[in-house]
Amino acid sequence: MASVCHTSTATLKSSFIPSPNSLGSTPKPSQLFLHGKRNQAFKVSCKVTNNNGDQNQNVVDTNSVDRRNVLLGLGGLYGVANAIPLAASATPIPAPNAPSCGTATISDGPEVPYTCCPPGMPEDIEKIPYYKFPSATKLRIRQPAHAVDEELIAKYNLAISKMRELDTTDHFSPLAFKQQANIHCAYCNGAYKIGGKELQVHNSWLFFPFHRWYLYFYERILGKLIDDPTFALPYWNWDHPKGMRLPPIFDRQGTALYDERRSTQVRNGTVMDLGSFGDKVQTTQLQLMSNNLTLMYRQMVTNAPCPLLFFGAPYVLGNNVEAPGTVEVIPHIPVHIWVGTARGSVFPDGSTSYGEDMGNFYSAGLDPVFYCHHSNVDRMWNEWKAIGGPRRDISQRDWLNSEFFFFDENKNPYRVRVRDCLDTKTMGYDYAPMPTPWRNFKPKTKASSGKANTSAFPPASQVFPLAKMDKVITFSIKRPASSRTQQEGNEKEEMLTFNNIKYDNREYVRFDVFLNVDNNVNANELDQAEFAGSYTSLPHVHRASQTDHVATATLQLAITELLEDIGLEDEDTIAVTLVPKKGGEGISIEGVEISADC
Repeated sequence: MASVCHTSTATLKSSFIPSPNSLGSTPKPSQLFLHGKRNQAFKVSCKVTNNNGDQNQNVVDTNSVDRRNVLLGLGGLYGVANAIPLAASATPIPAPNAPSCGTATISDGPEVPYTCCPPGMPEDIEKIPYYKFPSATKLRIRQPAHAVDEELIAKYNLAISKMRELDTTDHFSPLAFKQQANIHCAYCNGAYKIGGKELQVHNSWLFFPFHRWYLYFYERILGKLIDDPTFALPYWNWDHPKGMRLPPIFDRQGTALYDERRSTQVRNGTVMDLGSFGDKVQTTQLQLMSNNLTLMYRQMVTNAPCPLLFFGAPYVLGNNVEAPGTVEVIPHIPVHIWVGTARGSVFPDGSTSYGEDMGNFYSAGLDPVFYCHHSNVDRMWNEWKAIGGPRRDISQRDWLNSEFFFFDENKNPYRVRVRDCLDTKTMGYDYAPMPTPWRNFKPKTKASSGKANTSAFPPASQVFPLAKMDKVITFSIKRPASSRTQQEGNEKEEMLTFNNIKYDNREYVRFDVFLNVDNNVNANELDQAEFAGSYTSLPHVHRASQTDHVATATLQLAITELLEDIGLEDEDTIAVTLVPKKGGEGISIEGVEISADC
């Protein structure tokens, strides 16, 4: 196969709340479909031509394309741990069956003290039919949770109450509250082994389709329990300032939607942190909202110009690959962290918290807000495609033909395929529109008034290998001349790459990267052009054979746009600052480089 770089332009209008950016600047490749037409060529390859000369949009041949280019070379922020060997190839993931389900493990903890395997799961999955959508005369419309009316609140509480009642009256019913929560536990905490290899639906391209199907059946079950086929889950609209708090419907003690195992910080209208790493950021509410919109812009626009960056990399069973898409990393994981209890805290019964409920995958589904959170994650899939250009679903058969197993609202078992969940309207639901202010929230220069004095900082060769990131570190690094020629600038993205990042995967980890600042940078303000991106990780221990708990990752940041915005596009040397936010003492980095990549 041969790759072909191309694009087409489109005009897109969107409404938004105040933006920090000047819309008169020249749009970068990732912004092309937000801000109008550009004369330069698009910088990300999203098409391949097969040996027969046929072109398939967004297809990636994992056998013939260099894995580094597939996983890391498409631009933007992207962390990959334990990269897949070049010879490895993804295959369609089959739906699990009863013999494949065993004991789940709490991340950074003991085995889950109960089975997460669904009762009545079939022995032979091949005998289970594929799901077919029932006819519907009216779409279920999911509303923003902060704006729902009392009628929907009453229905929602009634449906969850009936689902909870099944825990005592019919515990083995697949419709019961805890059985529904166990679906996430089984798929996400190592219960399923297929061919002796663990099935994990996070950290790869399985993340979005699995959770879409999960919420689809969950929503229909709730509607069945209250005899209302039009019932639709609300979505936690955390990408809009009006939704950047725990929705009030979940903060009413004594109701079915309330969960006692939440962090106290989420109560009483506290503004959330979409980059949460476990510690509270000391800043104003207005600045926190601005940070949130900046993160949304980086993850949805700058860092996700092509499918594999948004969805995540191809998944190989049992390979322990961690190559999540942008939105899965931020804001998906930080919302889990922000809501869950503090790890190590003690519950009233004397047990120790592992982040329950939301802060650990095995227990996340025990908090009703989990489904509301993932409803907005699912909405981001639609919003990302609506931006246009090469932002389209993956058409690789290994993704389209991957399968999952679920029970429907009538307790009937079904297999489902990724290919059948690409259009929410076909599935019978849609989202009530809300403004997306992050689309035009391009960060503007705030931290620097000119070029940093790079001679005042040690060169990268004297800083790396970095044994530990226990303090803020600034270094200088030379840019290759080839990455700044007009032809290269038109066709390729300049990438800042940190190689062989190692850390303890049992700990929360985050560090931020800035350009053209020094050690005195205010790292609590992300709405600045100098902010290049972050690396973050939730504690995760998936393989029983993994005893050293050391994860290895590579971080690439697209910096062409940033350099132009700061006014450094013609400089030979730039300053880079690393700011540890969490777990820096345990983070080491082998090396850093700048290169031109597609």
